[in-house]
Amino acid sequence: MTPLVCCLRRYNAISLVCRIVIGMAIGLALGVSASGLSYISLLGDLFVGALKGLAPILVFGLVCAALARGQAGVDRRFSLVIALYLLSTILAATVAVVMSFLFTPTLELASQSDATGAPASIGEAFTSLLLTMTSNPLDSIAQGRYIGILFWATLFGLALRRCASDTTVEVLGAFANALGLLTRWVVNFAPFGVLGIVYTNVSTNGALIFLTYGKLLLVLVGTMLISALVVNPTLVALTLRTNPYPLVLRVLRESGVTAFFTRSSAANIPVNMSLCERLGLDKEMYAVSIPIGATINMNGAAVTIAIMSLAAAHTVGVHVSLLSALALSLIASLGACGAAGVAGGSLLLIPMACSLFSVSNDVAMQAVAVGFIIGVVQDSMETALNSSGDALFTATAEYFSWKKHGKSLPKFLGGQTETELK
Repeated sequence: MTPLVCCLRRYNAISLVCRIVIGMAIGLALGVSASGLSYISLLGDLFVGALKGLAPILVFGLVCAALARGQAGVDRRFSLVIALYLLSTILAATVAVVMSFLFTPTLELASQSDATGAPASIGEAFTSLLLTMTSNPLDSIAQGRYIGILFWATLFGLALRRCASDTTVEVLGAFANALGLLTRWVVNFAPFGVLGIVYTNVSTNGALIFLTYGKLLLVLVGTMLISALVVNPTLVALTLRTNPYPLVLRVLRESGVTAFFTRSSAANIPVNMSLCERLGLDKEMYAVSIPIGATINMNGAAVTIAIMSLAAAHTVGVHVSLLSALALSLIASLGACGAAGVAGGSLLLIPMACSLFSVSNDVAMQAVAVGFIIGVVQDSMETALNSSGDALFTATAEYFSWKKHGKSLPKFLGGQTETELK
């Protein structure tokens, strides 16, 4: 056995979570003690780049293969996971409204935003969504536009299901399996990527944002934590009738931590698919539900839109009734889903939400600027909440189906079924 193979085996013998924690610790230590180490930052760039490059092909290939084999989970499991996605997003927005009324955060309006392309209405956001859906499929894959990828992958998969031979279906299955193996290879090097990302953040971002926008950040982060640790577990508990926290904490640990540092739901799609495989889920189900979740499961985005728009209203002294604020929670939820393919994500929907309270566009765009300033924390938390929820609710829908058909839950949820624990 060569030394390299021996080192790789020892590396793989350590759990992925342990390796990521070690990478975080090393990145933190280097970020505090040294700066200008571009080759360390490169590790993070390479990892995120590999995930972003793999994710569009992975989604297209897996969805095509699943539909061509005629086993895709467009059944009650799929309906349940979509319902959980949408309900959790609306509840997260509602919690954000309540938190905004309790703590009334405000903004420091001192700069203009250079952000462009913010939709003026929900209609404009959904028009953009529909146009993105029908854009060139190769362009959608190249640009990472997941609405377009899902749309064309579904059509190709259904067409192949009707006209492909058994040999073609087998080739598609082999291609999907190869993509899964490639995903595991990339995810296996997450500790090095996290090391580079943590180093870059620590060495380049100071603590001033915590001083200037401390209250706003506390409300945002607190609301997202409530959504992740109270709202989502409650939905899981009501669905599975069991203690949800072993599943919730495992998903946050194995998906949320990576999403926090990559700050990209698209980049975290391979991570979530790898996690779903370890949880013992049906590949035909999560191959479709995970990329859809990256598009419509937007708890964190709904929280950001609601709190930032209400903060802008509070700053300029606009009175917001409780009824209109609750209406905002629905608008924020729908807007967050529609904005998934729009550059800038949730922040660019703040002006649209502010228009509900007659807040001027000038103030609204300054709120967008504040969002970019605190984005190092806000966007990380938002992505962690969004992406971990994709895996959480996919697993919840799958395990609900297990119970319904007499199959026991995994051992870590109090059942008898074995799942991979590494």
